[in-house]
Amino acid sequence: MVEAFIRHIRNKTILDHSKTYLLASSGGIDSMCLGNLLTKAEIPFEIAHVNFQLRGKDSDEDEEFLRKWANSFGKTFHVHHADTYSFASERNISTQMAAREIRYEWFEKLRAERKLDGIILAHHEDDQIETIFLNLLRGTGIEGIYGMAERRGWLIRPLLPFGRKEILDYVIGNQIEWREDSSNEKTDYKRNKLRHISLPALYATADDAKSNLLNSFARLKDTGKAFTALFDNWKKEKVKEVDGLHIVQLADIMRTAGAASLLYFWLRPYGFNSDQAQDILETCQFGDSGKLFESSSHLLNLDRGQLILAPAPVDFNSILISENDIDFTLPEGRYEILKLDGKEDLDKTRLNAMLDLERLNFPLEIRTWQEGDRFIPLGMKNTKKISDFLIDLKIPVVKKHAVKVLLSEGEIAWVIGFRIADWAKSTAATRKLLYLKKR
Repeated sequence: MVEAFIRHIRNKTILDHSKTYLLASSGGIDSMCLGNLLTKAEIPFEIAHVNFQLRGKDSDEDEEFLRKWANSFGKTFHVHHADTYSFASERNISTQMAAREIRYEWFEKLRAERKLDGIILAHHEDDQIETIFLNLLRGTGIEGIYGMAERRGWLIRPLLPFGRKEILDYVIGNQIEWREDSSNEKTDYKRNKLRHISLPALYATADDAKSNLLNSFARLKDTGKAFTALFDNWKKEKVKEVDGLHIVQLADIMRTAGAASLLYFWLRPYGFNSDQAQDILETCQFGDSGKLFESSSHLLNLDRGQLILAPAPVDFNSILISENDIDFTLPEGRYEILKLDGKEDLDKTRLNAMLDLERLNFPLEIRTWQEGDRFIPLGMKNTKKISDFLIDLKIPVVKKHAVKVLLSEGEIAWVIGFRIADWAKSTAATRKLLYLKKR
């Protein structure tokens, strides 16, 4: 096993003799095997151990066992005493999850403080199979097949090609001592149920069941990577960005195989889940235009044969503009406030506004438009609902939420970024202009 281990870390270049690492060790069979292999491979390392204080005297004896082992091999030993039950209660998580968060947070903190080149973990082939099945039970999809990476960030798992039996044979054959955690035999946890009940029953169905599973997982992982590459190409070609909106033509979804997966992988970075992706697909199939979907950070709208994605509007508290203000800031950007002679050439761009200053009364107010708001659009004589005005302009639902208005004594003078009110326009009689210019 030593030769195979050295060959593996050399061929995959996952460990370097010139660097020093942090070995996460519980004192169990896997980490003690790994510590021995690292020593024989002449890989420099320090040892990190978390005493979770969950097993009374046994937890303290695990710590002492590892301390003696580290001293015997001249290894720097680090230990962290954790109040796991309190940690779990504070974060409202299970004891198992608390233990996981404690150890990984502390490992990374210690690695950074010691300026070490990685955190070595003792996960092996059987752990990998258990992890994949746990992922599938959680409904993670094809990415759950990927399992644990041999190296991801600072985390390094050099034992992944080696199985539990191979490790046991090596440890026994080399008379390596280890500590047994009795909780590993309990079937209260899903992983232990898989390890002691489900997977042995599965392996018993065929002599090559385990190897065939590993081969299948490897092929599915490769398929997943191929899909990711194809998806990236589809996204570059089909997802257009216009004025901060991400737009996909409905036909480019519906005419593509695996539409639900395309939707999910496109929308996942924006907080949407797989169930929502399926709901969105069904909405597209029925052509339910106008329907809105929400994540924690974004809105998605089916609008006239398009899927339109936009950031969710941020909470906006109305602001007042006094006569002496020189600028104001909205989520959309900063506006400069200028007072000009009425003879200046008009800026007719929709992003800016030139208003008759003498028709306005300060303080002016800026707020988000509300249902029932009306104004007289420039060039018209009658009032129009803001909602109807935005529909006429074909403003997507996802963008309507963020539209703001400028008011003078409660009367709308400007739908910001779209149209000024007719009553506030500059005329031949205008002597002073209020120029609101986006920077």
